Amino acid sequence: MKVIVLGAGIIGTASAWFLHKSGHDVTVIDRQPGAAQETSFANGCQISVSHAEPWANPAAPLKVLKWLGQEDAPLLYRFRPEWLQWKWAVNFLRECTPGRTAENIRQIVAIAEYSRQTLQAVRADTGVDYDCLTKGILHFYTDKKDFEESLPAAKLMRDLGCPRDSISAEEVLRIEPSLSSIRDKIVGGDFTATDESGDVFKFTTGLAQKAADGGVNFQYNTSVTRLITTGTGSAAKITGVEVIHPNGRHEVLYADAFVVAMGSFSVPLLEPLGINLMIYPGKGYSATYAVTNPDAAPTISLTDDGYKLVTSRLGDRLRVAGTCELNGYTRELNDTRCQAITQRTRELFPDACDYENPVYWTGLRPLTPSNVPYIGKTKFSNLFLNTGHGTLGWTMGCGSGRAIADIVSGRRPEVDFAFTGMAR
Repeated sequence: MKVIVLGAGIIGTASAWFLHKSGHDVTVIDRQPGAAQETSFANGCQISVSHAEPWANPAAPLKVLKWLGQEDAPLLYRFRPEWLQWKWAVNFLRECTPGRTAENIRQIVAIAEYSRQTLQAVRADTGVDYDCLTKGILHFYTDKKDFEESLPAAKLMRDLGCPRDSISAEEVLRIEPSLSSIRDKIVGGDFTATDESGDVFKFTTGLAQKAADGGVNFQYNTSVTRLITTGTGSAAKITGVEVIHPNGRHEVLYADAFVVAMGSFSVPLLEPLGINLMIYPGKGYSATYAVTNPDAAPTISLTDDGYKLVTSRLGDRLRVAGTCELNGYTRELNDTRCQAITQRTRELFPDACDYENPVYWTGLRPLTPSNVPYIGKTKFSNLFLNTGHGTLGWTMGCGSGRAIADIVSGRRPEVDFAFTGMAR
């Protein structure tokens, strides 16, 4: 079949890779000048199966209330006159029950573990270099209550096959001595040796190049304006996608199947078709620092629970990312939030980096209330979804791409996940 993939981030690129491997004629369309130029550009770079506990959990409502009005809060909710934002918030609260949280963890762990194994296979197959580290992820806590509340989730993940081991403060420091500057504040942690980290931008651009060399047609600087439909009911399908080329020329591109992998921007594209996705953009921040003293910098990837920050060593760079701002589609940098990241990083690793010249960035994570993405079918027979991966797009990327290629090809994916529009 001829398949058009909309979006060239990690999700769209991985989808294109596996669709091409399945024998399809694949075209990828993206408005940016290259792959991974938006949300996949500078994220936290963790392959974190162990970090599958969603933002929506029993402890979340009180934390969100406490953080209201704090410019440097880990989760900043800015009230806007938008129906989607309010509807999303109500659904978020519904997902905070213990039962829903446990079910969402099961879903996320399933697709994330499948994706990690798929990434390893792609890495071996392609040889793409992306500053990969396979030393695990260390999650540390500086609040005793937060640590105690993490224990049930860690146990559930172990029961699901994810080896997330709860450990003492002493063990945290043994695994990562660079945290010695806050030795007296650490109360415990958990460590998952099978987790990984690596530069998502380098991986995605490398995979896109491999795909292009193999015959995938990437059309960059090309904006999608609308999907064109025909038929009604069970006969409804997509006939083409209208695009604007770099020279301003409008064109309708035709295909047998279409995959929407546009992250937060999937919502306005699909709304006119009566497909109302519960996705809201969560503006995430990152800061990248040059490592000036390798011995003082962390050697494995870290998650700082109290500040909702993740840290990844990318060769001679240190990437620190996290926090979330629910404020529509704006990507404007908030200086207070940027400075909070640098202040915390300097506190953790005072002698490790050049903190005078950070590179700040924001990206719009496509958040569902449950953190479970949309992967699967729609009411249109040839229109498929691969979007809504929230903070775990890199973690779930390769597995999601492989799964959607199976679904488009008429196969059942080899993972126990509640795929959209498909009976389990």
